[in-house]
Amino acid sequence: MLSLEQQDHWREIYRRSHPNWQPATEIFAAFVRRELRPDSRLLDLGCGRGGIVEQLGHPPARMTGIDPDYLSLHQHRLISMPRAAALSDQLPFAADSFDIVIAGWLLEHLVAPSRSFSAICRVLRPGGAFIFITPNAGHPVAWLNRVAGRLGQLQGWLVSRIYNRSEADTFSTYYQANSPAAIAGLTSDAGLTLESIEYIADPSYLAFNRLLYNGMSAIDDYLPPTRRIHIVGLVRKQARSKS
Repeated sequence: MLSLEQQDHWREIYRRSHPNWQPATEIFAAFVRRELRPDSRLLDLGCGRGGIVEQLGHPPARMTGIDPDYLSLHQHRLISMPRAAALSDQLPFAADSFDIVIAGWLLEHLVAPSRSFSAICRVLRPGGAFIFITPNAGHPVAWLNRVAGRLGQLQGWLVSRIYNRSEADTFSTYYQANSPAAIAGLTSDAGLTLESIEYIADPSYLAFNRLLYNGMSAIDDYLPPTRRIHIVGLVRKQARSKS
């Protein structure tokens, strides 16, 4: 089993050899905090049981979470945050409802991402931001995950054994919105503007020992930047022009 503590250990080693490196989760959180204002209304897509919303110190009443999994919604750690059982392509909210929409580890699970991007554009207020973190479909680990995904239930079993995550928390991956070209196309088609995108290396995912860490680190250092394992992006809905 590869625990979170082990992954963090290897990430710290990688950080020491790459002084300007930050984990993708830190960059994602920084993007969100830069957009957040005291009166911002935030929507968390695929909110699960918590995540970044727990770290923001933002009033729970000004945040909303959606997730199709009823158990996750019931067990959410911010019990006073409004939550709804819904999918990202059928958002049950009025137009122009949110200043920020976030998606942590969601895009890889979308079967028809164009519908989700259109729904996000609809519920964002003019000038609002959609911020996401997702695996990069061009990285070798994503290739392995796609192969595992074709094995059906075996993928859930492998994830539970490797990362100590419940099989019920392992969802199918499709990687339809996980490449630079796909993200650019989906953004443009939805009437949004891709304002910022970063590609972040992270050799910790298969680092069961020093040899595997060294191999993953060498792969990440060799790959072109646009194929690094994580993508963090900020998409903007343009403000209405003043007439």
